[in-house]
Amino acid sequence: MIKFKLDPKTGTPFYRQIIDQITFGIAAGNLKTGEQLPTVRSLAVDLKVNLNTVAKAYKELEIQRILETQQGTGTFISEIKIQISDYERNAKLKDICNEFSTIAFSYGFSTDDIINQLKKQ
Repeated sequence: MIKFKLDPKTGTPFYRQIIDQITFGIAAGNLKTGEQLPTVRSLAVDLKVNLNTVAKAYKELEIQRILETQQGTGTFISEIKIQISDYERNAKLKDICNEFSTIAFSYGFSTDDIINQLKKQ
């Protein structure tokens, strides 16, 4: 199971962040076919968002046949194979790096400081 994290600073709607995390989680192999996701209610409580936000994300993923909801049982990862293109992966990484570097630079860290710290991790 992946740990969902939402970032209000990105400007990306929360439901889209949930969709992206599930999609990238499947593509990376962190979420497997048949794995059960948290209920709409429990994920909404964990993320401190409205139930409709999680329901919207799940519904969109159901329409794309990425998730399957079984009444009374839960929501599961379907058997669909997801491959994220290199372009999309690089675009996502670039967005993450841009946001990260903007914050780091605003605190006065240099590129070398950032690279050295990343190498230590």
